[in-house]
Amino acid sequence: MKLSHAVPALFLPFSALLAQQPADTTKPPAPPPAAAPATVSIPVDFSGVLYANFQYRGDKGAAKSTNKFDLERAYLTFRMPAGDRASIRITADVFQQTSATNNADAFYKGWVVRAKYAYLQYDLIKSSTWNANIRGGLLHNVVIDHIEQFWPRWLSQTPVERAGFFSSSDAGVAATLSFPNKLGEIYATVVNGPGYTSRETDRFKDYAARLTLTPLSGSDNKVIKTFALSGWTYVGAVGSQFVNGGAGQVGTVGVSMPRTRAGIFAGVRDPRLTAGLEWDTRKDGSETGANTLAAPRVEVDSTGRLIAGFATIKPFQLVNDKSTFPLGLVARWDRFKPNTNTDGYLNTVIGGLTWDLNKKTAISLDYQEQTPHSGAIAATTKTYFLHLVANF
Repeated sequence: MKLSHAVPALFLPFSALLAQQPADTTKPPAPPPAAAPATVSIPVDFSGVLYANFQYRGDKGAAKSTNKFDLERAYLTFRMPAGDRASIRITADVFQQTSATNNADAFYKGWVVRAKYAYLQYDLIKSSTWNANIRGGLLHNVVIDHIEQFWPRWLSQTPVERAGFFSSSDAGVAATLSFPNKLGEIYATVVNGPGYTSRETDRFKDYAARLTLTPLSGSDNKVIKTFALSGWTYVGAVGSQFVNGGAGQVGTVGVSMPRTRAGIFAGVRDPRLTAGLEWDTRKDGSETGANTLAAPRVEVDSTGRLIAGFATIKPFQLVNDKSTFPLGLVARWDRFKPNTNTDGYLNTVIGGLTWDLNKKTAISLDYQEQTPHSGAIAATTKTYFLHLVANF
């Protein structure tokens, strides 16, 4: 027998013997491979907008010929679900600190970040007809965000905000009810009052509501169908500066002073033609005196009025729907009378050209002027701008 055949033959009985032996149970079986941990994906919607400009002052005085490049601000917005029917929005406002008080502290110099919107929304009704939700946190004030859907905010603040009626955002709660067939909505808020740039300063709250109707939403005309008519009211109050009293004063003052506003806005919004017209009024209480016997506290109320109109037009696209020529025209006029008991008023004029670089980025060459009349106390400004807006 050859050796190559003999060696396998010798191992055959030994292999058969091993096959008959019971399994070794002294060693535990190897554990199964660990399952990969489950991952939960939470969708996050991120977007933002960047405002920048170059400006040149053309008015007389110390500011004559002043010019600068200015990154006005950047808004960074995050939206994400927070469970069934709930969602969260957070908009960070990135801006340059210009306050002289804060700039005295090195910690506050330069660019800072603060929240402009930060709220939880819960959808009460979500259907193809009626929709309703409630919100809590830093949220939109009653009408400024609505007007910004018509006026290009990247050129200037809306007339109401520029005139100082109230801030565009505030801390509180809000509710929205949207009508079927895009016929309008009701938006109501209860907020602190000072705005998102300030902490709460007194115990009083401001209440506001806006009713918007779009009665022509079923029209075949693309411009006419966007017509919106809005009426809004804002009933607020501010506390006295003598709320805590003080040395020599006759006592504490716990009553509030009025801070009420109201207005009407009408507009259309189409990529080819956007226009708006508004009338607004405001009433503010203030105090004179020192709350002492020699100089008693006296409450003084003043009423102001604002009239404004604006339009942005893409003339080539308005004439021809198929045109893609990106040139636009913009014009606006505001007349603000801070106190109807006096003759003084302020005129604001904005006019210029816009050019769309693409669907999300645009530039403008515009002129903005503010002039006081009839004794109004305000600076005259005449400024030439090259504006840039970029959405991402």
